[in-house]
Amino acid sequence: MNAPNPTDVPTELVIAAEHAGLRLDKALALLAGEISRARLQQVIKEGGVSIDGAVIADPSRKVAEGQKLTLVMPEAKPAAPVGQAIPLDVVFEDEHLIVIDKPAGLVVHPAGGHEDGTLVNALIAHCGASLSGIGGVRRPGIVHRLDKDTSGLLVVAKHDKAHQGLAKQFADHGRTGPLERAYLALVWGAPRRHSGTIDAPIERSNRNREKMMVVGEGRGREAITHIELIERYPPLLRGHEEVEALASLVECQLETGRTHQIRVHMSHIGHPLLGDQLYGSGFMTKASRLPEGARAALTALGRQALHARLLGFAHPVTREELHFESEPPDDFARLQRELAIL
Repeated sequence: MNAPNPTDVPTELVIAAEHAGLRLDKALALLAGEISRARLQQVIKEGGVSIDGAVIADPSRKVAEGQKLTLVMPEAKPAAPVGQAIPLDVVFEDEHLIVIDKPAGLVVHPAGGHEDGTLVNALIAHCGASLSGIGGVRRPGIVHRLDKDTSGLLVVAKHDKAHQGLAKQFADHGRTGPLERAYLALVWGAPRRHSGTIDAPIERSNRNREKMMVVGEGRGREAITHIELIERYPPLLRGHEEVEALASLVECQLETGRTHQIRVHMSHIGHPLLGDQLYGSGFMTKASRLPEGARAALTALGRQALHARLLGFAHPVTREELHFESEPPDDFARLQRELAIL
């Protein structure tokens, strides 16, 4: 039996012996293939499914062998956000997904204070009819986000099946699959060890709802970041003498994906990101120790020095393993160059 098309054309399905006794929504999910069970539950409740000609609005209704189901999938509704012609740096695109190299300053999803001018608005305009609908709405499927002022790689789904496949990988955090995410961060000081793991749960701060914070065991949500020291500024040794690191370049690999995770974790171990006004305000005086060129580059950056440089995952439809890398943008690279001559 072919899976139904996402249109208002009725699709006839017959309950086989192996599906008898199942809930209506579960039986439909098995028969319909690419449509999520949650979406089918919504369609059932809206009167889009009948059994032997009678509309059934109860997803938990049990089905019997030989019953004929008629499924009418409504057309995807227009997205609430409107499409806007915002330039995009497209790294990869097919009919299932799109990978974007997001510039700093671009908000991913419409929210309070950012109702338009977002990546979602740009994707609606760019993808057009290729968006077949996520959850019945013609919109891109956001499975992970980058902060407004973080640059780098982001993957977005174009339809339900791709969205489900990607979301499953991100929920697994790459523990059993090929998902990989790595970020470059310029931080104050330098970690003592060249590599290590920060395993510290995170929750939203009660005192400042814009901030996240590390909390004790048994609280918050699991958050794990693997870090590797790439370069110290200045280098550890000058001649035969050890020199204090004013800043360093660190690669952070995410095992989980909590809000502000890298920024919170690096601040927690005493190395907040350069330019991070929210989590590194106590380190502002360190900027005065930078030479003029580095101070000017930090001022020009005007944001946290964080770039999503690597993204790898299994294509949710073809299963091909995809791997993308992105060079830091000019403002990040300029600051890195100035620090490298300390």
